[in-house]
Amino acid sequence: MAINWFPGHMHKAQKEIKEILPQIDVVIEVCDARLPFSSENPMITEIRGDKPLIKILNKCDLADADKTTVWLDYLESQHNVKAIALTTENTGAAKIIPSLIRKLAAHKDQAGKQINAVIMGIPNVGKSTLINTLVGKTKAKVGNEPAVTKGQQRIRLEEGLYLFDTPGMLWPKIANENSGYRLAVSGAVKDTAFDHDDIAYFAAEYLLSAYPKRLFDRYKLDELPIHEEELIEAIGRKRSCVRSGGHVDMHKASVILINEIRDKTLGQLTFEMPENIEKENLYFADQEAKKIAAREAKKLARGRGRKNKRK
Repeated sequence: MAINWFPGHMHKAQKEIKEILPQIDVVIEVCDARLPFSSENPMITEIRGDKPLIKILNKCDLADADKTTVWLDYLESQHNVKAIALTTENTGAAKIIPSLIRKLAAHKDQAGKQINAVIMGIPNVGKSTLINTLVGKTKAKVGNEPAVTKGQQRIRLEEGLYLFDTPGMLWPKIANENSGYRLAVSGAVKDTAFDHDDIAYFAAEYLLSAYPKRLFDRYKLDELPIHEEELIEAIGRKRSCVRSGGHVDMHKASVILINEIRDKTLGQLTFEMPENIEKENLYFADQEAKKIAAREAKKLARGRGRKNKRK
């Protein structure tokens, strides 16, 4: 799956964030509650140091409520992290964020000093909508397409409390390949960046294992398929995506599945859990180590070859 994860302007954004970090007291990261790991930016952990982090699991009304609770507990167990879940519908709950910032920067608040927070998040995760809720008017440009925030801005939340907004950032390389697929399923990247069929097959495989009853009920299946391709085909037949000759239009069926995941037709879904992510990360780290070792072996072999030719 070829996706341009890190456009040129992202380099500038990363540089700007590093420049303002010395004056930042609290870091806020907005993630998608359906994929808390895949929608986070590992760069934030790297550059924030020991600064307090508020991890916001946004769009929790789209996520599996029980699984969101597990994620909140998992994140809160990490050093200097406070995790909260917010919905796209009840934005009023976000009003606790200013008081939470002050609590995490209590030394400055008690001294009457200005407190600075920075808010970050990948494109299309709901960061701009959250900012608008916090300030009570449209300060940040809002859109349903990724990357609508182009530059950095400083916003006064209340007396002595300022929020730095940043463009939505992705990263040069996603170590866990499955995270790329999950981001695509959620709509975090533009639809032109990936193949619907490829993403739908990934989603179908996961849903068959995690939410089989949802699939059975929604598509009124006669029996639950074993493989993802069989599921896509069954959806296509149920939704009249059949060409002449009785062949299912797998692309149309794939688009139906992806759209019904995104618009909540299939209900509240969570696409990853902490224990799965830990296993996946170990696997992909091992695969990357093997690739590096193979490249080094080839370089060494080429070097020996050149040396033998000179003899």
